[in-house]
Amino acid sequence: MAYGADARELYEALTWHEGPDPYATVVGPWLDRARGGYRRWLAGAAEDSSWWAEGATGPEPGGQELLWELYALSRVSDQLLLGFDASGPTPSPHAYLDLFACLGMTPFDSGGAFDPFLHEIVEVEQTPDPYAPIEAVEVLRPGLMLGQLLFARAGVRIRAGAEHAQCGVADRSPLYWTFRRANRPTVDLSQGWGSNSQWRTDFRLDYRTPAGDRLNVAGDRPIDGNPELHPDHPANLGPEERLLTPGERRELLRHRCLLRAPEAAEALAGSPGWERELMPFDWRLRRLPDAETDPSGS
Repeated sequence: MAYGADARELYEALTWHEGPDPYATVVGPWLDRARGGYRRWLAGAAEDSSWWAEGATGPEPGGQELLWELYALSRVSDQLLLGFDASGPTPSPHAYLDLFACLGMTPFDSGGAFDPFLHEIVEVEQTPDPYAPIEAVEVLRPGLMLGQLLFARAGVRIRAGAEHAQCGVADRSPLYWTFRRANRPTVDLSQGWGSNSQWRTDFRLDYRTPAGDRLNVAGDRPIDGNPELHPDHPANLGPEERLLTPGERRELLRHRCLLRAPEAAEALAGSPGWERELMPFDWRLRRLPDAETDPSGS
């Protein structure tokens, strides 16, 4: 248990809790133990650096342990967010934000232009014009930043043409790097593992820095494989991933889900369940000119 508290303990207490509001009986006492050293430990992840590769120093936990702890905290957030969809007990929105503010995070609602770094698509309103760009029309739940590190995106309702985001795909296809949502399937690397092994899952690291956004910075697998060496069958990509276009792979990395039915939907239909079998978790995106960064047009 790091610095007197750990997020797995809090998550499990929340899942076992019975009653309308777990804040006073579960979250509050846990926070009392998490102040001080625990908060300072989390702050080590707030800036884009190589902290995640650092080993333990004496009794102090290392970067790997902090990746696991951030993942466990994301599970806490996922559990509490179920209440925003009226499908689970949760403290009030104020109490939810207070929990993470006490851990050094800053809430945002980012009600401006749609930004896939900051926004998770929850609902899609399809426009008659198929080429209408994605527009955020309502913030349904807040997001959280830990310094430069994105901890949780804000959930938004969007309006868009089908060429940019399809209703039933952008809001219902599997959401990767996510343990749980109320109204859509999710995929993360903890699923399918035992009660202890699942907690050795790394948190995805996305940073918004003065030099630009950095996505999945701990990833070590080129998003396009090695096309120079294997132009027909990119290395390090599975058969389903190879059927996605480069733009679709980038869309999946940026949005954590697909926004439209893939161009190779007919071929992919021959692999039942392919939507949950993609493995983008280690994808690394090489630097691209700004005009190429987001092929989805969003």
